[in-house]
Amino acid sequence: MFIDILKSILFGVVEGITEWLPISSTGHLILVEQFVKFQEVSPEFWDMFQVVIQFGAILAVVLLYWKKIWPITTNKKETIKTTGVLSYFNKNIMILWSKILVACVPAAIIGVFFDELFEKLFYNPVCIAIALIVFGIAFIIVENIKRKHKNLKENNSQITYKDAIIIGIFQLLAAIFPGTSRSGATIIGGLLIGLSRPNAAEFTFYLAIPTMLGASLLKLVKFGFAFTSTELIILLVGMVVSFLVSVLVIKFLMNYIKKHNFKPFGYYRIALGIVVLLFAYFGLVH
Repeated sequence: MFIDILKSILFGVVEGITEWLPISSTGHLILVEQFVKFQEVSPEFWDMFQVVIQFGAILAVVLLYWKKIWPITTNKKETIKTTGVLSYFNKNIMILWSKILVACVPAAIIGVFFDELFEKLFYNPVCIAIALIVFGIAFIIVENIKRKHKNLKENNSQITYKDAIIIGIFQLLAAIFPGTSRSGATIIGGLLIGLSRPNAAEFTFYLAIPTMLGASLLKLVKFGFAFTSTELIILLVGMVVSFLVSVLVIKFLMNYIKKHNFKPFGYYRIALGIVVLLFAYFGLVH
């Protein structure tokens, strides 16, 4: 069990880094698992683990952005102008959550009905490599286009419901094709519609909360909560590590994009995609 715990720590580090950097957490986890496999767990557990480990990463967002996402307030100047329970809710934060939920709709509908089909069709090294390369190129192109944008939307209050739907459609691409990167797809969508880099990244973080929570719960329900003691420890270790690493990575990314663009992530994705294709060609991954 000790070896599997060490492997869970490794997966937690990979998840914490790649969930928020736009380089695909699912793609990296699948690829790492080709070389580092658990010994004392079932295939069904691994299928659940690679999704539910994201719950730790979600908690990092909740911790870092608590004041911006918690809607209950006693400041009457910020509350919804009404009586009853709603009078304790921050109007702007509630509007933000309504936009987040709107953006979740496309991926939620498709994911519930076609999740298993997408796994059978696209969860393989070649598809992951193609998605890495395609969206790597997209980052470079979008950053070049972005130079022409004026009057960028610098905060989430400027995001419209139309913007939210567009970002949600980009998130849908990540739900279908592993290797796309949920954060990468939604950030690209945000940049294309005129959001600033920090605003696009921040909205992506918020969007992750219901999206990843829903995906985690769906996987847990399908798995049946039938954990062995070893599996439960492995899962908890992975989530704790992904939480701790996520806190550091989110802070790094937000500081980084204040002065730099996303092109380096695009080049990394292209290079990694080419490596994966070579590995697949020579039968080193399958």
